[in-house]
Amino acid sequence: MAITDFIPDADVLVSLEPDELGVRLLPFLAPMAARGDLQLATLLHVVTGHPEAPAGMPLAANHYPRERKAEVDEAIREAWAWLVGSALLIVSPRYRDTIMVLSRRARKLAKEADPRLALTARSLPKNSLHAVIREDVWSFYHRGKYDTAVFEAMKAVEIAVRQASGLPNKELGVSLMRKAFDKFNGPLADMSMDEGEREMRAHLFVGAIGSYKNPHSHRNVSLDDPDEAAEIIMLANHLLRIVDARTQYLQTAGEAS
Repeated sequence: MAITDFIPDADVLVSLEPDELGVRLLPFLAPMAARGDLQLATLLHVVTGHPEAPAGMPLAANHYPRERKAEVDEAIREAWAWLVGSALLIVSPRYRDTIMVLSRRARKLAKEADPRLALTARSLPKNSLHAVIREDVWSFYHRGKYDTAVFEAMKAVEIAVRQASGLPNKELGVSLMRKAFDKFNGPLADMSMDEGEREMRAHLFVGAIGSYKNPHSHRNVSLDDPDEAAEIIMLANHLLRIVDARTQYLQTAGEAS
């Protein structure tokens, strides 16, 4: 299998800390160790076609773009150094040179690695996210910190609603959403919509903040499913775009008056 089957996106790879990337690489490194060709030069070659690789070694079918070579190489080298320093990669007792094997603990971690992590880049493409959550939330998500990613996404919604509505800082969470989108006099309510639709939009914001932001504010909430986390983040993404549309409308209306 190619490296891109494990980490599909170069952006994801370079965003990971050395320990995070190292652990995620273990299932990819295990077959190389079994073949007796687990060494840094080989790994760099199959990732970006590194010149240190042995002559005549073919490129993997799906390696990362060559224009990302320098930063990908650096991330791989850092992850490799962490794996060696953590005794997850050890010198092969057979070759006693630069050939490495997985330690007992590394073999266990490789088997336990969540295969869903390989799909996270496809579940939450960076360019699909609103600008205010594109960097931090995306990074938390791809590092497996799903509860933090969801909390930060919904917090961004809360901040955006408060700024757009002009309501005071003391207004928080559900109360803020109800006042901002009140169907009769909410500053962000869309009066061109039917009354029932305005009410349902208020419920949409109240429900999202009440379900996915408030619990994370008050206690530890376990969230370990990347698909569920991606769906919640995309809900926050949609809410942010609604706020953007209302903000743009209000600014245009203000300029016209």
